[in-house]
Amino acid sequence: MTSMTPDRWAATATYLGEVFGGLGEPLDDQLATLMDRGAAAGLPRIAVSADVGRLLMVLASLVSGPGGGRAVEVGTLGGYSGLWIARGLGTGGRLTTIEAEPKHAAFARAEFQRAGRRVELREGKGLEVLPRLLEELGPASCDMVFLDAIKSEYRAYAEHAARLLRPGGLLVADNCLGSHWWITDPAGADPARDAVDAFNRWLGSPASGFLACCVANREGLAVARRL
Repeated sequence: MTSMTPDRWAATATYLGEVFGGLGEPLDDQLATLMDRGAAAGLPRIAVSADVGRLLMVLASLVSGPGGGRAVEVGTLGGYSGLWIARGLGTGGRLTTIEAEPKHAAFARAEFQRAGRRVELREGKGLEVLPRLLEELGPASCDMVFLDAIKSEYRAYAEHAARLLRPGGLLVADNCLGSHWWITDPAGADPARDAVDAFNRWLGSPASGFLACCVANREGLAVARRL
């Protein structure tokens, strides 16, 4: 078995970005420039990479029906991942995305309007907005939920997501292998690392009610199907 050395990992990430980062061609101007424009506006450069964005688009397209799909995102940032998901949902689809930071929300809202996608942005904390969404939309109303916010709250987000998702719907979570920490760091090295490790172990167990795996793109993307 080929070992994944740091050099091989870096080369693999570069290759994935080159081959799967776009839509079979270079990214359109909005996606290609969004991160630079976000950084210029004071947003951190922590959005998903283009190859992960494309994977989100593929996953959203797989669970969307003929009339489009319905998705929820926790952690909007500048709207980069949300735009990929919205593309996958189709022209009749709808994304509701949640962002706690007003400056990030304002930037993302302008990006969604520019793209002409059906995206509703809710400002607020994920654990406060998700219960309200469940009341409004009802159980089993969504095809996909994407988590990319406070890592220590992933398990709590997932509890709400489990009720929002229809059977066969997808729960997807970013940074499940690392961020400024790495999942192979010793337990106790970072609270976020320990919280994500606990989330991963729960998600991968039969008790979660999901059939799950983790794709090692970028910093790890957990993908789980609601049973």
